[in-house]
Amino acid sequence: MPKKGKKETKVKGAEKTAAKMEKKFSKRSKREEEDLEALIAEFKSLDAKKTQVVETKCPPPSPRLSASLSTHPEKDELILFGGEFFNGKKTYMYNDLFFYNIKKKSWIKSEIPNPPPPRCSHQAVVAPQSGGQLWVFGGEFASPNGEQFYHYKDLWVLHLATHTWENIKAPGGPSGRSGHRMVLCKNQLLVFGGFHESTRDFIYFNDIYSFSLDSYSWSHLKPSGSPPSQRSACQMTPTPDGMGVIIYGGYSKVRVKKDVEKGTIHSDMFLLKRESKDGQEKWSWSRVNPSGNKPPARSGFSSAVGPAGRAVLFGGVCDEEEEESLEGDFYNDLYLYDKGKNRWLPCQLKGNKSEIKKRRRGQKGEAAVEGTEEEEAAAARPQAPTEIVKEIMSEDGTVMTIKEVVPAGDQEEEWEHEDEQTGDDNGKAPAALVEPCPRSNAIATTSQGKLYLFGGMFEVGDRQFTLNDFYCLDLHKMDQWEILVEMDPKTQEWLEESESEDDEEERTKGAEGEEESVEDSEDEEENEDHPAVEEGESVTDYQNRTVEYWIGLARANMAPDAKDKKVAKVALAMAKVFFEDQ
Repeated sequence: MPKKGKKETKVKGAEKTAAKMEKKFSKRSKREEEDLEALIAEFKSLDAKKTQVVETKCPPPSPRLSASLSTHPEKDELILFGGEFFNGKKTYMYNDLFFYNIKKKSWIKSEIPNPPPPRCSHQAVVAPQSGGQLWVFGGEFASPNGEQFYHYKDLWVLHLATHTWENIKAPGGPSGRSGHRMVLCKNQLLVFGGFHESTRDFIYFNDIYSFSLDSYSWSHLKPSGSPPSQRSACQMTPTPDGMGVIIYGGYSKVRVKKDVEKGTIHSDMFLLKRESKDGQEKWSWSRVNPSGNKPPARSGFSSAVGPAGRAVLFGGVCDEEEEESLEGDFYNDLYLYDKGKNRWLPCQLKGNKSEIKKRRRGQKGEAAVEGTEEEEAAAARPQAPTEIVKEIMSEDGTVMTIKEVVPAGDQEEEWEHEDEQTGDDNGKAPAALVEPCPRSNAIATTSQGKLYLFGGMFEVGDRQFTLNDFYCLDLHKMDQWEILVEMDPKTQEWLEESESEDDEEERTKGAEGEEESVEDSEDEEENEDHPAVEEGESVTDYQNRTVEYWIGLARANMAPDAKDKKVAKVALAMAKVFFEDQ
């Protein structure tokens, strides 16, 4: 008994310390948030002038990340709300609302009076009540210079049947935060974790709140057991029986010195379970140790709920922190977590079977030879992990290096490249499968067994590429991604921080024609200096023959401490771009 008493005292002491830290931090950031409240009030006043619902057909939403994508509970539609965009100098926050018609593959922008103010990193959950509802909680608003943040603690509901927004004012809810997670569990919304950040400090949460859709009231849950550590951006998935949620992964950071922060990517898993005894509801935490091929450590991944209640995880980034730099490896792989089997399943695309069968039949007719079952089985065996590197050149000459790591297959449960890996009998490799490029902070949802993925971002050096491409994948067939909106690198906008507003005005006011002529002459000079492409030479042959030249040129235009591997990638990309221009 004494030991138990000491442990309880220690836990209560930790809770008090955390509460004091949160209170102190709240006071420190209050003045900063008051400055942003005035800016948010301006957005609200503009939205208040709208008196009727206006719906218009429109092109796909602009590039963004950290928005929300939800599935309409009664229609074949997806609902996109909010998000942010950063062009290198200015941060843009959105509160626009879009509906995507799955059958027609068309977008509609819906302007509804009195919407939530602009935000990103919020959470949105659909519920079937009253013809369908979209619940939105929290998120953040960033100042245009990206140096100040306001964290919301408001709760909104969009009544889909009447197209009206309603601000639900219920006391006792979570404090202001972003990066939290929210899911529908039976008739209540569960909110977990997140973080709150100011210019001087930050705090991460691991608390859990419940909002009843019956009584419209908040409850601060106090589950028994050991909870996950403080974190944001985790995966939170309801269990198939609706009696709990699974928490996986996430990100947090701590301050180790005055101006030094250390980030942690979490890869642990927990179960929050609900039990009803004698009319009372009790919750408990427990640690989960799944089997199978687990996803490599990452943050910023996208998540959704797939067929049979399986948790879907896509993409993300693993940042490598060095002394004064931060480099990230971005992913575009796909994993499923099966709660019933407590097992991670890596997914690999099978390819279009009908096309592969046609190709095989044609080859068999010409050669009059049939492969044995043993040969086909051997060809379909999972391959070792493969790293695929792609290079894309944007309009301003920036090279985007996209890396995909295809993991080794799981012998029992994995969706394998059964037909794709067999290749052609004449030795030709099958056509490359279409897939989204690696990214983080994309938004995802599922509808009728299909995964939909929109936007996100990835980085090249100090430059951020924000996307608005749109993909769909049938999780039953696992054959190939369907491109609904294709990425166009030429639409990427990036303004260097060193460029002042005066410099921009000067460029727009004069010397435009002079700059163009200088650029043209420089291009001509550069083209004359580069190694010429020989007649009949392939791009690979050209790269191999001139690689030393291009490495020297790349290193001269990159940071002195750039890694040899990255310099080589940029060099090959430059050689390829020059080759294709000839």
